[in-house]
Amino acid sequence: MNPKLATIQALLAKAEDAATSEAEAELARTRAMEMMAKYGVDEALLSDGRPSRDEVCDRNIDLPNPWSMSRVRLVCFIAESVGCKAAYMGIRGNVRRVHVVGYESDIQRTEILCASLVLQMIGGLGAQVVPYGVRSARAWRNSWTIGFAERVLERLGAIEKAARAAARDETSATGRRGELVLADRDAKVQAAFRRAHPNARVSRSSYSGNGYGDGAAAGNRADIGGTRRIGGKVAGALAA
Repeated sequence: MNPKLATIQALLAKAEDAATSEAEAELARTRAMEMMAKYGVDEALLSDGRPSRDEVCDRNIDLPNPWSMSRVRLVCFIAESVGCKAAYMGIRGNVRRVHVVGYESDIQRTEILCASLVLQMIGGLGAQVVPYGVRSARAWRNSWTIGFAERVLERLGAIEKAARAAARDETSATGRRGELVLADRDAKVQAAFRRAHPNARVSRSSYSGNGYGDGAAAGNRADIGGTRRIGGKVAGALAA
């Protein structure tokens, strides 16, 4: 594994360690996210004109229970945030499958972030006490995971956007501006995704529980975040 990715994994592991203070964990997460975004941009610039170094590929990510659909949402959010495209493929055996299309370096980033943030989401959900008077504990917990995932996407997206903006006028290995390199990569990923999933459509999943706010607060503490709720619905790609 690339030494930079190994360092990022070590920072995330420190943030997940129960022995790490909350202040130290927050610093570790923040540093990991910043390094991850910078790594993505650097790889794009270094690989420009060298397709064998970093090319568009795909990967299946299988997600088990418990809360497998909540894991699907989070993985799709993370993949989209770091420049990949993701499609939910349904149930395969006893797992739910997400198909991710993107550059190899960005898929690696997706896998590392997923491993850490899914762990944080499931661990945080397990620590929740459903408020007294809630009619459906499952609906409350489901809305909690959606709040967590959306807040994670928002914060992660902001970090990625800042890294891209900083690289806008940098020069790639072939002398092209960073802004053009990143736009070209986005277009190629989009084209590859459409070839793989020509009939993909947007799926919206509703929720009825009122644990969204608590989940969003937990996603905020995870220090990496998602889009705001719009009418109590979350969008994602669904393969036909």
